[in-house]
This record gives sequence, structure tokens and C-alpha cells, in this order.
Amino acid sequence: MYNLIIADLFKLRKSMAIKILFAITTLSAVAMIVMAYLIPQGKIDDSMSGLAFMFCDMSMMSILGAVIAGIYICGDIDNKTIHDAIANGCSRGAVIVSKTVVFFLAIAFILLPYAITTAIALGTSNKFSIGSSTLGFLHMLTSKGAAAFSISDIWKLLIIMIVMIIVYMAQLSVCVPLALALKKPALVIPIYYGFSILCGQLMTLKGKFTLFDNIFACTPYGGNHAFLTLDTASGDIFKTLFVSLIFIIAMLAVTYCAFRKSEIK
Repeated sequence: MYNLIIADLFKLRKSMAIKILFAITTLSAVAMIVMAYLIPQGKIDDSMSGLAFMFCDMSMMSILGAVIAGIYICGDIDNKTIHDAIANGCSRGAVIVSKTVVFFLAIAFILLPYAITTAIALGTSNKFSIGSSTLGFLHMLTSKGAAAFSISDIWKLLIIMIVMIIVYMAQLSVCVPLALALKKPALVIPIYYGFSILCGQLMTLKGKFTLFDNIFACTPYGGNHAFLTLDTASGDIFKTLFVSLIFIIAMLAVTYCAFRKSEIK
């Protein structure tokens, strides 16, 4: 499995696609920060908040995360890389884990611009807002606690950002079984994007049905897992991490159960 991961990392490092996706998230992160800075100053109309939200990490990852799964996992099915690995004696479990590890590393890589720009913006002590509800790193930036950010908060900020990236990994882990089952990027990308929109709509039901809230909070899509800030209690941060890791394990288990008996052509 170690050799599979190293080989996939080498291939990923040489991939032009991952470089393009990194450039897209870099430009989007900068655009998000600039717009969130200019809107509260009145230099940009509040009506532009929708555009600012489009550039935020949650919106971009709903598409780009699925794109990575489509290019990387579906691509390896299409070019027989996964078939060759299994034919050469690698277990299907090892293949699944190795693909997932590298997939997650790719997600963390393209999320780096959001984490870095958010940390820099917080260090300026300026006010950031887009005048509407936010998620992920944008929510971290526009929360009330962001205004009180100080040097002593650096370690907590680092931990929160790492946990936030793991939340994204957990959310996008759904793409692993989708990619191995559907084998076509043209199917994986729109299906996951539609699923993410559905989850976003389900979040609007928060507080209306207690049972639904409790069940949805057990997934990385519900609860307060996408709303981490510097004011978030340590217990809630740990809960978010725990829920995300359990969800990832569950997705790997589902993938293995579906993949171990499927025919590789």
C-alpha cells in the first residue's frame, strides 16, 4: 500500500490538472477575501454577496473536490491502473485506502490557499463580511470572534483549520464510492454537486425538527461542523473531528463492501 501511495503522489505531483485546480482556488480565495473586505466598507454593493459566496471554499470544493475524484480515481479505472495493481497482487482494500489517502491529500493541497489567505486576513484585524450566511473558512473570517484575533490564538486557529480541512475530506469521501461505482467523471461531478446542494438546503431545516437535527449532526454536513470559529469550544472542535473521522471510516467500509466483489474490466 505504501508503494501505491508513493506512486500516486508522484503522478499527482506531475499532473497539470492539480496545478490548474490549485491556481483556481488561489484566485478564488483572494477574490473571496477582497470582496469580504470591500463589502462592509461600502465599496462593493451588498448585492455582490452572492458572487463572494460563489468564490468561497464551500462553493468551490463542492465542484473541485468532485473534479479531483473524477480525474484521479475514475481516470485510474479508465487507464487500467487500478486493474494492474489488483492483478499484481494488491488487495482491493489496499487500493481503496491508497486512493483515498492521496485523494484527501489533493483536497488538503487545493484548500491551502483558503487557509493561508484566511490566516493572513485575520492577522490584519480588519472587518470582513459579505452580509449573508457563510460556511467554512469564510465563516471563520467573518465571525465575531475574528475581530478579536491575537497572536495567542495562532495555535487554536491552526487546529481549527486542520479540523476544517478534515471536515471537507469527510464531506468529499462520498465521492470515493461514487467514483469507483460510476467510473465516469461526467456522472460523479454533477451527482456530488447536486448532493451538496441538497445538504445545503437541509441545513435550512436546522432547529425545526429535533430528531432530524440529531441525525444530521452525526454527519459532516450537519450540526455546527462547517461553522467552526475561534469562539468554538474545544469540546465542539473534538466532536467535529470525531464525527468526520467516523464518517470517513463508514464511507471506506461502504466502498470496500461494494468494490470487493465488483468485476474489474
